[in-house]
Amino acid sequence: MNTTNFNIDKQDDKIKSQKIRKAISNHCKEMERKYGILKRQDALGLGILSFAIGVFIVSSLCYLNGYIAWWGCIIINALCLSIAHEIEHDLIHNLYFKKNRFMHNIMMAIVWGVRPSTANPWVRRKIHLKHHQMPGTYEDLEERLLSNGQHWGLLRLWMTSDFIVATAVVILQSKSMEEKRELFKKAIKAFFPLSLLHSIIAYSFIIFHLINIVSPLFGVTITWSEMTLKVFNVIDVVMVIITAPNILWSFCLHFVSSNMHYYGDNETGNTIQETQVLNPWWLLPFNLFCFNFGSTHAIHHFVVNEPFYIRQLSAPFAHKVMRDMGVRFNDFKTFNRANRWGENIIK
Repeated sequence: MNTTNFNIDKQDDKIKSQKIRKAISNHCKEMERKYGILKRQDALGLGILSFAIGVFIVSSLCYLNGYIAWWGCIIINALCLSIAHEIEHDLIHNLYFKKNRFMHNIMMAIVWGVRPSTANPWVRRKIHLKHHQMPGTYEDLEERLLSNGQHWGLLRLWMTSDFIVATAVVILQSKSMEEKRELFKKAIKAFFPLSLLHSIIAYSFIIFHLINIVSPLFGVTITWSEMTLKVFNVIDVVMVIITAPNILWSFCLHFVSSNMHYYGDNETGNTIQETQVLNPWWLLPFNLFCFNFGSTHAIHHFVVNEPFYIRQLSAPFAHKVMRDMGVRFNDFKTFNRANRWGENIIK
């Protein structure tokens, strides 16, 4: 009989969580002692963001000058956005330039500017911190906006693809008119003007080109005005450089995130029941475009104050500790349970 595993199974989840937190924290501190550069968080955060934005700009210029294909630009820029998102997430937790609010806010503005599909990061900060305080509950607006708790179908797929659609669904599902009004006000603050502009460009592009494809099938010839064609030439370029990369990155992130968080029946305050590690081989393309989020985000729920690059470096060690303590890995059945932890565990 394996008495070690038996003793671990019998431990309270709170004790397990404390052990996970302590082990990972100590491992991260050891890495920082071994590699002194890891302590220079402000410089690393700014340097990594500058690199990502630099690659984004070079890729865009290469596309505009015909050096790379449209699909190459979309892929490269989406990868850059995945890094920018990790920087934004760290900024929300005040991990860069905590004492220099000017630089902090400059970085916040940059990561929002290149990711117009997402919410205003200053507004998102309150929503995200509530996610850590009350994860998996009705009060966890961030998870509901990611479609957590919804059964999988076309509606949830659309919500995962479009934050504004997800917001509209959450507002419609609200329990009272007062809550609907409050959520609508919050949505205006979060999504105006960038997300709204992003959606207008995306849907205009789809509708315009769909009309051009479908109309000849019905024997209809549409003659667009010169101004309309000029506008859509610009939209086509914007679509490749920023809109399509945002759609690719955000869909991959939201798909992974919405399936790795538990919702609805997880025990309050039980970190082990908040998330799972979601890193099967077939999700590699999704994890690629959200900077390995499915593999590392669960670590963040245990150790909140470590930047994303530390999580990536500590993942092999952290995964072993988490697995030993009962954190779930690749619980695919959650796709059919609408993010529920399991009725047989929490009644």
